[in-house]
Amino acid sequence: MTGNARPVCALTIAGSDSGGGAGIQADLKTFAAHGVHGLSALSALTAQHTRAVTAVHVPPVDFLREQIDACFADFDIGAVKIGMLANARVIRAVADALETHRPRAVVLDPVMVATSGAKLLDDGALDMLRSRLLPLATVLTPNIPEAELLLGHAIADDEAAEAALVELLALDAGAVLLKGGHLPGSGDMVDRFDDGEALIEFVNPRLDVEGHGTGCTLASAIAANLCRGMPLREACSAATNYVHGALKHGYAPGKGPVRVLAHFWQRTQE
Repeated sequence: MTGNARPVCALTIAGSDSGGGAGIQADLKTFAAHGVHGLSALSALTAQHTRAVTAVHVPPVDFLREQIDACFADFDIGAVKIGMLANARVIRAVADALETHRPRAVVLDPVMVATSGAKLLDDGALDMLRSRLLPLATVLTPNIPEAELLLGHAIADDEAAEAALVELLALDAGAVLLKGGHLPGSGDMVDRFDDGEALIEFVNPRLDVEGHGTGCTLASAIAANLCRGMPLREACSAATNYVHGALKHGYAPGKGPVRVLAHFWQRTQE
């Protein structure tokens, strides 16, 4: 970037991970790894590490709205990534802000359950997520357990995953990238993309590791790629490859078994 031109920025609206592996921390590292200036609005603060989430604090929604408005007032935002939104009031505030500012792209990662199994979304917030946020999403990026919560039924195999794409699109998101890591099997990992025109499978070798922050990183990589001008399908394909490499080169900074992603792995390969 030269001269006085402003760079296109990516905004993450998500929770903070005190352990540094997921949430806002993963999002900003992902944006930086893609050469995109990162902005953040904190929707929640978590006390967590590589073994558990021990506490969650939700700041006042008025302050969340102030953060979002401040970002749109001063930056050219090419895409918004949405992560952990803990309750219905937070979801309503974010939806109101998006309807006001109308960002060019919204990547919605419907964070509901942490890797540790801790529940991160109140029961009363699910309907609000469906009715207010899904119609604003350029692409929805659920994993299998999140898709099951959104649809209200199990997704047990590959055939059910393909059928679920149609059901998820019917909830009014612009496109869906359904992550396949939780499906049983020992073969390649398949993430399925559907934008209502084509169903595309993104395939990577399955890694025998438990990753921390993979969903946050994937959604943020998609947002960064959209900021860089990639069409949506290509943005999703590149993001799945990026996450695979970051997990393959990941490391274990804590005492738990989960591996934190190496967000700048591509630079170490150059």
